[in-house]
Amino acid sequence: MNHSLWQLTASVPRFAPLTGEIRVDVAVVGAGITGLTAAVLLAERGRSVAVVEKHGIAAGESSNTTAHITVAIDAGYLLERKYGAEETRLVADASRASFDKILELVDRYAIDCHLRRLPAYYYTENRKHVAELKREAAAARDAGIDARWVQEVPLPFATRGAVLWPDQAQFHPVEYLAALATHAAAAGVQIFERSPVHDVNDGEPCIVETPNERVLAKSVFMATNVPIAGFTHVFLESAPYRTYAMAFESKAEHPDGLFWDTADPYHYTRWQETREGTFLIAGGEDHRTGENDDTKAAFDRLAAYVREKFGEHPLRARWSGQVIEPHGGLALIGSSGNLYMSTGYSGQGMTFGTFGAMLVTDLITGVENRWKDLFSDSRILPHASVREVVSENLPFPKHLVADRVLSRDVEAKSTDEVPAGKGKIIEIDGKKIAAYRDDEGALHCVSPVCPHMKCDVAWNRAERTWDCPCHGSRFTPDGEVLNGPARVPLSPRTGRGSG
Repeated sequence: MNHSLWQLTASVPRFAPLTGEIRVDVAVVGAGITGLTAAVLLAERGRSVAVVEKHGIAAGESSNTTAHITVAIDAGYLLERKYGAEETRLVADASRASFDKILELVDRYAIDCHLRRLPAYYYTENRKHVAELKREAAAARDAGIDARWVQEVPLPFATRGAVLWPDQAQFHPVEYLAALATHAAAAGVQIFERSPVHDVNDGEPCIVETPNERVLAKSVFMATNVPIAGFTHVFLESAPYRTYAMAFESKAEHPDGLFWDTADPYHYTRWQETREGTFLIAGGEDHRTGENDDTKAAFDRLAAYVREKFGEHPLRARWSGQVIEPHGGLALIGSSGNLYMSTGYSGQGMTFGTFGAMLVTDLITGVENRWKDLFSDSRILPHASVREVVSENLPFPKHLVADRVLSRDVEAKSTDEVPAGKGKIIEIDGKKIAAYRDDEGALHCVSPVCPHMKCDVAWNRAERTWDCPCHGSRFTPDGEVLNGPARVPLSPRTGRGSG
């Protein structure tokens, strides 16, 4: 698998796995930006907290970001067309609050994470998008955000202008999260790594189950990319997408800012100082999870874009991430009984991951929060988003029928046809097998049926993973869970004709 620049240029504190049954006020599942921020905030309010993490600190989607910190929102402030002026101002306030919280925590704990303040530009190279961007700038101002249209963009190629967001920020996310984990532990938060959660049960107390031990808690916050228990409706209100990023060594002078364009699929670029030098970071090429036959080509296109726009630079790292796109454009945050969850950050996991932690902390501790209804996972979606719900969820029944009735994506009739380094869906005696042959020639066979809701997985060539196109679960070549909502592995299978 690929590793992000952040993982390669920072170290994180290590914590032991969970051993023995423990009791706390709040169990937080996940040690990314949402979970660690919540742990710090809950500890500040006097709650006893345990963080239970499947892998390690910042080992999930929080390290797969490009780490823009901005009050711009992925849905755009023309969101007013769906939600109205008052609701749009609330979204702007939420963006500002999460932005300010990150800066506050950096200052309070003196976190050295290469934080910089700099402008952001939402630009276009296409004349037909100019009017829409000007409307976006006006809508942001109406919502109370400092934004304006500018003609000049400090990039080494021609543009048609941009929305300028002054005084935004960037940082090194893993350095930031490593410091949050250290300060959380110092505040009494118990952090357990290498402790995958197999089940979460609501009750008094709630029970968080790992393979051998469990946590008993008054409340459980599933600070995972998607909730791993309950909240089934969330999968009808969101859709998983893969997004790609690359980091290139950059020793020459470069533009100062965060940049993203109006292309489809769009691109975003910035430069980041690290302890190992400065890097040009480019991202984009998004597509729905499991619906791109050649994921490696996404990296090839992104590299070609960088060469065309910025010239040749040595490649240091490439990685991809899982983005959850919520219908209606706003994150989904809420509770069911004593269980809490936060998901659907679009491409803004740093700010809205922080916001999710802030809102859920208020919900758990009984503090009134003016944003809770607008971002509720059970909110009534605006009429304009009904079409989105239907169109985004068509893949689920489509894939399910195609997988079960039409034998979709069967690529071979024998494991002999699976070359080294590749994965294929094969069919033997009427039964489908997800077969992968590693670089040494060893064959790995598992069931292609995702245990979440029974869609068939597809091979991700770039990451060498099995990805579910229905709700975004991802698995290693051996079937182990990388991303939920699936909680159990793909079942092992025995291949025949392995050669």
